[in-house]
Amino acid sequence: MSLKAYDSYKETNFEWLDEVPAHWESKKIAWDLPYVVGWTPPSGKDEFYDGEHPWVTIADMTRGQIEDTQSKITDAAIDAKKAVIVPAGSMLFSFKLSVGKVAFLKIDSYTNEAIAAFLPTRGICLDFWKYAAPETIPHYGRENIYGAKLLNQELIGSARFYCPPVSEQKQIARFLDHETAKIDALIREQERLIELLQEKRQAVISYAVTKGLDPDVPMKDSGVEWLGEVPAHWRVGKLRWYATIQGGVAKGKDYQDQKTVSLPYLRVANVQAGYVDLTEVKEIAVLESEIERYSLRQGDVLMNEGGDNDKLGRGTVWKAEVEPCLHQNHVFAIRPNGHLTPEWLAMFTQSSRARTYFFLNSKQSTNLASISSSNVMNLDLPMPLVDEQMRILQVLESELQQFTDLQRQADKGIQLLLERRSALISAAVTGKIDVRNWEPPADESAFDEKVRQAGMEATV
Repeated sequence: MSLKAYDSYKETNFEWLDEVPAHWESKKIAWDLPYVVGWTPPSGKDEFYDGEHPWVTIADMTRGQIEDTQSKITDAAIDAKKAVIVPAGSMLFSFKLSVGKVAFLKIDSYTNEAIAAFLPTRGICLDFWKYAAPETIPHYGRENIYGAKLLNQELIGSARFYCPPVSEQKQIARFLDHETAKIDALIREQERLIELLQEKRQAVISYAVTKGLDPDVPMKDSGVEWLGEVPAHWRVGKLRWYATIQGGVAKGKDYQDQKTVSLPYLRVANVQAGYVDLTEVKEIAVLESEIERYSLRQGDVLMNEGGDNDKLGRGTVWKAEVEPCLHQNHVFAIRPNGHLTPEWLAMFTQSSRARTYFFLNSKQSTNLASISSSNVMNLDLPMPLVDEQMRILQVLESELQQFTDLQRQADKGIQLLLERRSALISAAVTGKIDVRNWEPPADESAFDEKVRQAGMEATV
């Protein structure tokens, strides 16, 4: 796909945009785009919630069209604020916490204070604005000390932008709808590839840690329903026979006037499947007498006590990258003895068999699960001798590296596609490319070669 620039341009007085097509007109949100910002009733006022009126939060903006809301508010909430209902057809824009999410209302609804609702108007095509708003509005935010953009109703109203006549806005929206849909389809293909790689990876792990490497080895019933058969010469025993467990420090303890020290500690977010994420390691205050009690040792197997079902019980070996380092009470530290290698235990926790055990023996809530230390230590573990554990792990390491490499390529492909998508939107809504004469190809399978190449890099 090759798109030319416009024939003539004019300068702007924007720091973020040098020039625009000569016929595009300057606009200001406060003058040209009617919008309203919603309201969040106080959380302690139960009489304001669980009513009958739809009320949009950012959690509802995961879909492009909103036909219902997770939360509802009451007549009392509406009367307290004299809240204004937003009509169907309006475009919602999130400007707090998660800046730049866009969705269209299919129903009349109220919104919370983190959402600006742009109302249908004659001068601006909202199908164009859904692309232009995330490109325009954040430039008018104020940076906090961490470099994040902060927006409010006044700053949104002050945002200025240039746009073409309505007919041209509609053509730009038509072009972007078509092209971003193609890119999104390729992204979904790559995401599905990653899911398949993860499923295959888990299947390879599960087979190796329950069946071994020799397909002809005699098998026996493990005596554990969810574990099935294991090699006849393997033992099957409770984890508590081969390891001890250490609980972590609880956050928010009140030490009053006692002298404390602040030390790094690991949270659930740090304990990933097969590795420790040290991107952000926070500190926690403890008494000096508690340091030894909650300290990690090299070779400990870290296991998550809680989280969603994907996080629950997943384990990895601590290699003492940070010393000293503590762990919170939602992360168990399992300390194997000489009959069990840490790597074998960590690998087994990633198998589908172990995942089944953790799920069946956890307490489930709406979105989260948790497992007790006693249930963790009651895990039935297939146990070859240490030498065989090491041989299996060595073969597994080589096989799993292939999955890691393929997933890394798929992740790179997704990143390239996202960058391509962002660049295309930016170019179209700021007038860097002229799409007035664009028409979709007669053959819809004729993908833009550059987009296709970006997506296919992940499978090479």
